[in-house]
Amino acid sequence: MSLKEQGQKTQVKGIVNQIKGKANEIAGAVKGDSGQELKGKIQKNLGKLQDKIGREEERAAVRKNEL
Repeated sequence: MSLKEQGQKTQVKGIVNQIKGKANEIAGAVKGDSGQELKGKIQKNLGKLQDKIGREEERAAVRKNEL
């Protein structure tokens, strides 16, 4: 798997985690479950980080090809 493909895969995982995390965050808020709400926020932020890492992996692949 190339670095660019790996970056794209990481980005997709990140987006999925952001969506799941937001859903858990909202569900926790609606139910009054602060633990679930917190877990959702953590998962959402993990997804954001994965998305950024994926973008950087793609950029690195492009830079590598330019050399």
